[in-house]
Formats: sequence, structure tokens, C-alpha cells
Amino acid sequence: MKIKNSNFVDYVKIFCRSGKGGAGSTHFLRDRNTAKGGPDGGDGGHGGHIIIRGNAQMWTLLHLKFKKHIFAEHGNPGSGNHKHGKDGASQIIDVPLGTVIKDGENEKILFEITEDGEEKIMVEGGMGGKGNSHFKSSTNQAPRYAQPGIEEQEGWYILELKVLADVGLVGFPNAGKSTLLSVVSAAKPEIANYPFTTLVPNLGIVSYRDDRSFIMADIPGIIEGASEGKGLGLRFLRHIERNSTLLFLVPADSDNINKEYNILLKELEKYNPDLLDKERILAVSKSDMLDDELKEEIKKELPENITSLFISSVAQEGITNLKDIIWKKLN
Repeated sequence: MKIKNSNFVDYVKIFCRSGKGGAGSTHFLRDRNTAKGGPDGGDGGHGGHIIIRGNAQMWTLLHLKFKKHIFAEHGNPGSGNHKHGKDGASQIIDVPLGTVIKDGENEKILFEITEDGEEKIMVEGGMGGKGNSHFKSSTNQAPRYAQPGIEEQEGWYILELKVLADVGLVGFPNAGKSTLLSVVSAAKPEIANYPFTTLVPNLGIVSYRDDRSFIMADIPGIIEGASEGKGLGLRFLRHIERNSTLLFLVPADSDNINKEYNILLKELEKYNPDLLDKERILAVSKSDMLDDELKEEIKKELPENITSLFISSVAQEGITNLKDIIWKKLN
């Protein structure tokens, strides 16, 4: 099986170091008119920060996969005549929206980036030291000391991407999720008749009435035990956390639609019980193979506490109805 889009990277661990602050100067004024002038040492420059910035044009952390070490510049020391040392340049790391930043040691969440252009300091640069001119007083006219700059900070950080979408498609491998996405949006996911065709989340913008639209994510198929890390499960379940509505897809030729839906639900609950608070829709896919009589039979088996409908992506059946239901749930 060829892995298309293997440039989708949603997890990286990087080592970052901010810049050290420059030392303050212990200079005294000396010129042709002044043999013994007062202190005029300038402050040291600040060390550069490591800054994370949201970029709506990006969708993967691939650019950080091979750049594991990122260092900001140190601040320059101050000098005579109250000259401030040059600040060290900060390093800005662009990331896709939906990136979560964690401490690499304890995996504690530090912050997340959800807006284009949003900037947050991940590792703060050291402050520059004050020059000796700050320490002059009535009792000490000629201080011979200045502050050193504050040391740099360093450490490992985890960057984890959670795809931002309105609707997440949930289903076993081969339930028809990719086909549905290719029909309702301009996305071109790889589609084939074997499990785990989708190895990366595919995003599609779905056009709705009057120029409205919403974003749908085809998340790789869940298998039983996904919440324990079987198959591709755990890696992809986190992408579902962002979706406000979950669209469950169970194919019409499933042995027991209700049972399959409940297995999917259990996997989500085991991973994160909060996922059950989201809006849910159940679509019975590939239903062009059913006649009306069979549909009536299946209807009796469907779970009662969820909006359900029959669709066929190939025959374009029930698609408009599905969009209407999704739009209502989202709004």
C-alpha cells in the first residue's frame, strides 16, 4: 500500500534555546575634557525569544521534522556612553492552526495556537544586565559593578497538531468516508477498497446554500481498541477533539449497524468522555444497494437517540439532506 501524503506530520519534539541577556557595562566617562568622569556604562541587550506563530497557509509540522534544534541569538553587552547592547534576534516558528505546545519533560500543555498571525513566546530570552550608571548614588559616586545578563533557557518541547474542522467523519476503515468527502467537497482523498486507505486526515470545504460553507475532516478509520493505541487509532483520535459535530458512517452492508455504531462510540468514550458531548449524526452509507423494504427493516434497528439517514455518495442519494442536517447542527 503506498502512503500518499506522507508529508503530513502532526507530532514533533524539538530542542529550543532562547538567547542569554548581554552584560551591563562598568564604563566610566573619559574624554579630553574629563579625566575622571562618572559611570556611563550602558545596559546589555535582551536575549532573543523562541516564538510560535500561527499560519493559516500551513497544514503540517513537516518543516520541523528535520530541524530538531532551534536557537535564538544572545544579547550583546552594553558599552560606554550609555550605549545599550543590541538585542538578540528571536526565532519565530510558524505552525498550522490547531497546534498544541507541550513541555517535553512532563507533557503539560503550555498553550495552543488557533488564529492566523497569533504569536506566543514559548521560551523567553534572558533580560540584559543593567550598566553601572544605574548604581550611582550619593554614597557611591563610582560604582565598579554592573549586572550580568540573565541566562538563557532551554529544553525539549512537543508540538502536536489537532486538525481544525467543523465536522469529523467517524467510522471503521472502508466505511466510505473518503468517498463522501470527495463528493461533497473539492478534496481529492485517495480512495480504494481496502482498509486504512486514509493515513492522514483529509480536509474538505463543503459548499452549502447561499455561498455558505463548512469544513469536514475525513479522519482515518477507527478499529476496536483504537483508544488503547491499536492500529492508527490513538494518533488520529486527537483530531476528532476539535470537531463540533461528529458524523458517524456505517455502511449498509454491515452485519449490525447498531452494534458497529456503539463500538465506535465506546472507542471515543474510552479515549475522551467529553467527545460524547458533541452533536452526532449517523449516516448509513452505500445505501444505493438497499431497496425501500430493506431500508424500513434497517430503520427499526437504528439507535433512537441520534439523527440518522441513508446516503449513497456514489449515487448522490441523501447528500443534500445530509448537508442540511449538518448545517442545522453546526448552527
